[in-house]
Formats: sequence, structure tokens, C-alpha cells
Amino acid sequence: MTTQDIAGGLPGEDHSLLLVDDDKPFLTRLARAMESRGFAVDTAESVEEAVSKVRANPPAYAVVDMRLGDGNGLDVVSAIRERREDTRTVILTGYGNIATAVTAVKLGAIDYLSKPADADDVYAALTNSSGERAAPPENPMSADRVRWEHIQRVYEMCERNVSETARRLNMHRRTLQRILAKRAPR
Repeated sequence: MTTQDIAGGLPGEDHSLLLVDDDKPFLTRLARAMESRGFAVDTAESVEEAVSKVRANPPAYAVVDMRLGDGNGLDVVSAIRERREDTRTVILTGYGNIATAVTAVKLGAIDYLSKPADADDVYAALTNSSGERAAPPENPMSADRVRWEHIQRVYEMCERNVSETARRLNMHRRTLQRILAKRAPR
């Protein structure tokens, strides 16, 4: 079996992939999925851990969450670019906006995906030729779903403290409790 057979058609010889995300279950699932697609996967759950891994062995590919517990994923992208300019980096975020997308691209990211992104989306972004345009999503999240995802993320960041979450979101505590009690919108 050749390297090309193992890598499933990935370009180049180096198939090292660094996944950086502070969501452990998501990180584990994505790592398994990328390994099955031929990548040699290494993971990190913080900016500090990712930067030290980049300094020791800069990867050929990287998938970096924008917001991490100890800082900004753009710091990881910048560290990757300093060590290895040809790394194909994709940014993942639950907080997509134009300013951060532009900054990510200026720092060298090749794509910017909104969470929840599945392994097929990540693989396509990593292996996409620079001349190809990404197709629009078939089922984009509704505005209600984006709002719900944001509220859940802040709730988790506040260690599931309703009062603190309500304060950070600038909403009434009872309103937040009603939203948290409902199922996620489609």
C-alpha cells in the first residue's frame, strides 16, 4: 500500500493535520474522521498547546477554532504561518462575521467554516483547489438556530450559570430560562 493509497488522494507527501478546538467531543469525532481520510492527525485544545506543537512540528494542514478557552485561534494561524507558509489552514467558528473572516484570510487561512461543520465540509475545504469556488450550503442554519447556538455557547462558557449568562447576553434571566428549556430550532 502506497502513501497515496493511505492518503486517499491528498496532494503532496506530508499529510500532517493539526486540529485545534476546545470542544473535546467535537475534536475527537473530527480527528477520527480525518484519520479515516488519510491524515496523520495531532490535536490541541488550547492556543498555548497548539502553538507549542506548531513550533515543534509545523503541520501541512490545520483546522483551528476561532475562539478557544485561552485566546484567539488567529494566534495559532499566525504561528503556523511563521513556521510554514504552505500550510493549508481552515478556521472554524460559531461566531462568523466578515471582519474575522478577512483577518483569517490575511493571516493565511484558505477557508472559513461556520460550526457545526461536518468532516466532509472540513475535508473539502482542506483539499479544495484555490481556483474552485465553494458551493453555498444546501441547508443553511436559520437565524433562530444561529441565535440558539450562540446562547448555548455563552451558557457553557459561563459554566451553565443562568444569571451570569443572562447578564452577558443582556437579557432577562427568565427569558433566558424559557429559551434554554426549549429544543433547538431547525
